[in-house]
Amino acid sequence: MKQPVIEYPPLDYEAARQRMVDAQIRPAQVNDPRIIAAMRRVPRELALPESMREFAYADQSLPLPDGRVLTEPRVVARMLQVAAPQEGERVLVVGAGTGYLVTLASAMQEGLRIDALESDATLAAIGRALCQTFAPDVSWHAGPLSAGVPGNAPYDLILIDGAVRAIPPAIVSQCAPNGRIVAPVWPEGGVASVCIVVPTADGSATSAAFDANVPLLPELAPAPAFSFDAYA
Repeated sequence: MKQPVIEYPPLDYEAARQRMVDAQIRPAQVNDPRIIAAMRRVPRELALPESMREFAYADQSLPLPDGRVLTEPRVVARMLQVAAPQEGERVLVVGAGTGYLVTLASAMQEGLRIDALESDATLAAIGRALCQTFAPDVSWHAGPLSAGVPGNAPYDLILIDGAVRAIPPAIVSQCAPNGRIVAPVWPEGGVASVCIVVPTADGSATSAAFDANVPLLPELAPAPAFSFDAYA
């Protein structure tokens, strides 16, 4: 006897988005109304390959191609709250990926001048498509993440969407004297924390804002140290 085919109704992404904000974002001490409004509006499912969209509003980072992830929603929200972008600021998003963070930044504050830097063409194609509808003023740039976008520096705010062992020197040099870098920093043997990094006369100063389990950006991860022990 042939088994009946069970057809499930399509996922209501709009309802799932509102549940995400109410159940994940607001309880995470995110109280900036600009962020709440942006996260209610920007469709996270469009920042994923079509095969992954049903998981868009899960309370976790989601895998993307080439070892990348779509960062957990509450971490993105809290990063933006720490960053507190203001009208007229020039912003750089390093590792813009599929565009969710950069689109939220544009949606939460009018008048930002945002550059999105991404080295992976597949991810950038998804991000560009998302921005075309929800953040058309964002300028996308292709190139190595460690290099930043020196031609448009200095930046008042630099966001890195993924953890790093340390902020690349070129990125620090592109931060305005009174600017700030907000990024997950995961020191070797330590705990990953979203940090605020500010330029100083001697380089930069770092302060932790909150702990966050964010994977390392593969491109910005340090190369394994060479050891003769491996050949002993």
